[in-house]
Amino acid sequence: MIIDRLYESVAEKGVVCVGLDTSFDYIPDKIKKKFSTISDTIFEFNKRIIDATYDIVACFKIQIAYYEALGIEGLIAYKKTIQYAKDKKCLVIADIKRGDISKTAEMYAKSHFEGDFETDFITLNPYMGMDSIKPYLNYVREKEKGLFILIRTSNEGAHDIQYIKDSNNKPVYKIVGDKIKNIASEYIGEHGYSSIGGVVGCTHSDEAKSIRDNLDNMFFLIPGYGAQGGKSEDVARYLKQGNGGIVNSSRGILLAYKKHNDDNKFDIYAREEVLSMREAINNAVKAYKG
Repeated sequence: MIIDRLYESVAEKGVVCVGLDTSFDYIPDKIKKKFSTISDTIFEFNKRIIDATYDIVACFKIQIAYYEALGIEGLIAYKKTIQYAKDKKCLVIADIKRGDISKTAEMYAKSHFEGDFETDFITLNPYMGMDSIKPYLNYVREKEKGLFILIRTSNEGAHDIQYIKDSNNKPVYKIVGDKIKNIASEYIGEHGYSSIGGVVGCTHSDEAKSIRDNLDNMFFLIPGYGAQGGKSEDVARYLKQGNGGIVNSSRGILLAYKKHNDDNKFDIYAREEVLSMREAINNAVKAYKG
C-alpha cells in the first residue's frame, strides 16, 4: 500500500516534507531573468529545490493554489513539478483540500489521481460530511493512492468550528477524527498505518498525546512547523518512535537563503534547513518521554 512506501521513506530519510508552495516572489531575480515564461521560471526553482533535498526528505507537498493563481502557466509548472519529483522516485502530496460530494467529488478524484495531475496523496476537507470522502476510496483500494484528511488544523480559526463541543463535551475535531478513523481502519498497511491519514497541526500541542493515542492507526501530515510557530518538541508528541507522521515546512525551507542574503545558493541553504529541521525533530523525539 502507498502508506507503507511513505512509512519506509520516513524510516530511511526522516520526517521532513518539503512544501513546494512556490510563490513567484520567492524566486531569485537571476532565475526570473533567465527564463521567458512563468512556468519555466517556477519549475527551475522547484527543480533545484528537489535536486538539493530529495535524498533527505520523506516526500514533497505541493499546494495547488500557488499554481492555480498563475493560470495555465502555473498549472504547467505544477504538472512538471509533480512529474519531476516522481521521476526522482519521490512521493508527492497534492495539497488541494477539496470538500465536495457526489459527481463533483468523483471529478476531483479523477483529476488528481489520473491524468496530467496524477499524484500519490491528496488532502481533503471532510467538514461537508463523510460522503465527501467516499468518491476517493476506490482509488485508495484499487489504485495505490492515499488521502490526508483535515482533522485539527494549525490556524487560529480552528477554534471557530473544530472546537465546538457536543452535548457530551466532545469537540468537533475529535468527532471528525473518530469518523475518519473508522473509514481508515479498512485500509491498513504492513506497518500498521492506514493509507487514509489525518492532517493535525502542531501548533496546538496540548492535545497532541490524546490525538496520537486515539488515532493510533493513522499517519499524520503535520503542518504548522516553523513559520506558523510549531516547534520540534510539539512535533515529537504526534510521532511514534520517530515515525507515523511527516512534518511539512514550506517558507522556512524555500526562503532559507534570505537569512544568508545569498540567492545564488538558495538550493544549498534549503538543504541545510532541511538537515537542521530533521536533526531538531530527531533530538526532540529522543528526548520525549510521553
